[in-house]
Amino acid sequence: MAFESLSEKLSGIFKKLRGKGVLTEADINEAMREVKLALLEADVNYKVVKEFVADVKEKALGEEVLKSLTPGQQVVKIVNDELVALMGGGSSKLTYSPSGFTTILMVGLQGTGKTTTCAKLAAYLKKQGKHPMLAACDVQRPAAIDQLEVVGGQVDVPVFCDRESKDPADIALRARKEAERKGLDMLIVDTAGRLHVDEALMEELKEVKKAVKPHEILLVVDAMTGQDAVTAAEAFHEAMGIDGIVMTKLDGDTRGGAALSVKSVTGRPIKFIGMGEKLDALEPFYPDRMASRILGMGDVMSLIEKAQEAVDEEKAAELEKRLAKNQFTLEDFLDQIGQIKGMGGLGKVLNMLPGVQGKVSEDDMDAGEKEFRSMEAIIQSMTPEERKKPDLLNASRRKRIAAGAGVTVAKVNQLIKKYEDTKKLMKQLNNGKLGKRFGRRFPGF
Repeated sequence: MAFESLSEKLSGIFKKLRGKGVLTEADINEAMREVKLALLEADVNYKVVKEFVADVKEKALGEEVLKSLTPGQQVVKIVNDELVALMGGGSSKLTYSPSGFTTILMVGLQGTGKTTTCAKLAAYLKKQGKHPMLAACDVQRPAAIDQLEVVGGQVDVPVFCDRESKDPADIALRARKEAERKGLDMLIVDTAGRLHVDEALMEELKEVKKAVKPHEILLVVDAMTGQDAVTAAEAFHEAMGIDGIVMTKLDGDTRGGAALSVKSVTGRPIKFIGMGEKLDALEPFYPDRMASRILGMGDVMSLIEKAQEAVDEEKAAELEKRLAKNQFTLEDFLDQIGQIKGMGGLGKVLNMLPGVQGKVSEDDMDAGEKEFRSMEAIIQSMTPEERKKPDLLNASRRKRIAAGAGVTVAKVNQLIKKYEDTKKLMKQLNNGKLGKRFGRRFPGF
């Protein structure tokens, strides 16, 4: 999980602070020393750490904090605010051309996931109502064109390529003309990378930039390379002027130092983060939500948004009507499992919940995912009539279902018990007891 080790250390530091009714200057100094060490261990840039700790310490030593009834909580709020500011304040959106056609130039070193990210960005933009085309302008790596065609096909986005040409600027320019001819409104240009920043790479990228005059230049960096990613970002920005950063593999980086350093060092914001290998695993970057995750307070807003995406509004409205009549069936229960999977699985959902984030082990999450698959198999082994009328499930039917699903009868009994408990929860949700905003959008688990 992103920032896992840092989150654990900060939680421990602030737990000690919150346990004290009164804070002294010595308490603040000790806490800031521990925060400094935690950030350095998370591979945050030293200069960034030094300035961050100084800013937090200055505000934490203010009279309104030390004389507050809850000084520990006030310090946590200051750290939260400073983390948000460190990562860029508000979220940074893409810039679109006022003329209607927007070109995005994707740059970066080899191995950062640039080609896959192009397809992920195209899939994201399609959800926003855009109509993108991908341009294969990496003429250095033969497999790059094939890879872009494959991932482009998977997200159903056209790919422009020319296997004969060795001029990426010319390919990009022709791709733009072709996209405009087809009535599309966006072009995402995949470019070559190198193992390190060099003059030849920058000259090639500058030629492509000159040819298509992009509205956005996005640098793709690998979060797991830590401060090397920050160094690369600084070099790319100095050479050609980037507009934003896409940080890939953040879900696999337990330290998170690059994400906390790059905005301060380059002055350019993180616009998107890659949180998995799937082509829908690209998310807009929200500094406030990430700060909340780092401090172990979850990310309820992202959870609600994922729930909204996963839920079929018509199905939800129909389910609400049935709930009013106490008609929640095993088919509805199966739908709820599907919606959890549509949100990225049990692990991702749990890691967005306050108080739960980081406290559930990988083994527990794997066990939960296996349990979901087992539950699906059991319900799918039932007849349509049994799903609609669970009261029909007598001993002999349960034995047949267990055999069909490859599980024990005890497992079938456990599922029926979970279904009955969920049915009671659904009744409470329908009565508004557990909150309308989340409950109405996502009336399941």
